[in-house]
Amino acid sequence: MPARPEHHAHFHTLRGLQPPRVARALAVLLAIGIALGLALLVLVPWVQTAQGYGKIVSLDPDDRAQSVTALVPGRVERWFVHDGQYVERDQPIARIVDLDPDLLSRLAAERAQVEAEIASVSQAQAVATIDVGRTRQLHAEGLAARRDYEQAQIKMAEAGAKLAESRAKLNRIQVQLQRQSAQVVRAPRDGRVQQLNAAAAGGLVAAGTVLAVVAPERVERAVELFVDGRDVPLVHPGRPVRVEFEGWPAIQFSGWPAVARGMFDGRVRSLDPAAGADGLFRILVEPMPGSDPWPDRRFMRLGGKVRGWVQGETVSLGYELWRQLNDFPLDFGTSGNAGATPLPSEEREEARKAGKPK
Repeated sequence: MPARPEHHAHFHTLRGLQPPRVARALAVLLAIGIALGLALLVLVPWVQTAQGYGKIVSLDPDDRAQSVTALVPGRVERWFVHDGQYVERDQPIARIVDLDPDLLSRLAAERAQVEAEIASVSQAQAVATIDVGRTRQLHAEGLAARRDYEQAQIKMAEAGAKLAESRAKLNRIQVQLQRQSAQVVRAPRDGRVQQLNAAAAGGLVAAGTVLAVVAPERVERAVELFVDGRDVPLVHPGRPVRVEFEGWPAIQFSGWPAVARGMFDGRVRSLDPAAGADGLFRILVEPMPGSDPWPDRRFMRLGGKVRGWVQGETVSLGYELWRQLNDFPLDFGTSGNAGATPLPSEEREEARKAGKPK
């Protein structure tokens, strides 16, 4: 039979097994921590995000860096600019000379000769035309043989063929002269010169050799991000994006955007319909209307690295941890674009006309 409670005092070992106060306190704290953790997992909201990396680009292709190439083969005789210089449209960049210094004079002489030949052939064609008319009349009156009439027609046709050949030769000479007149390479647009091809100075260059790169300064900038294909169903035009620029101090909390500092607001402008060679999808992000402006172009230069977080649904913290542990997509368990930020009416109309999802 079990010992009575009043007899426990005689069992010194049993009395010594009582847990210490520290252990009891730790147990209570552990229980409270587990309860708080479960409450946080259920009650704390979390904003789902699709993270992507990219760079700063220009929306207008004409505003991107453009290569200045040699239009004719030859040798770079002189540079009119230097690295970092600001140039305007059609300002000379370099002058290329042909390896044959007498080429232009010889082409001019050939052109004069061909023009004289064209004048002679044109006169012969005019005489042949008159001869054909006269022979036709004599043949009709029976005063000339049919063979004479046919010979006159043949001479007129030969004169026309020679005239066409001479004009084609003149066109070829004119093309060569025009190409040689393009020996001065000019800037395609306003911008700043970078990456001068110093190796081309004094050396031989072929047609199409890049001599310099002109990068514009005042352009409409956007952000180009690449996101994983698993998160693409969440991304569509109008989605808000949090952007972090390289070199700009920022603190990012993916699930709590309101806590982040140094971030800038944007929205998805477009999404490529097909993935790149690396399996990532490219999206273009533009500034969010009505939000703080993006950094000045001194800090936000074309080609600078950028990190972005496309914001999605607001879910519980426990659901987000469970989703990430199972590697599920962001819209797992939801239908399409449920909970997405709606587009303004005018943008919905444009999206409908362009065939984009609304």
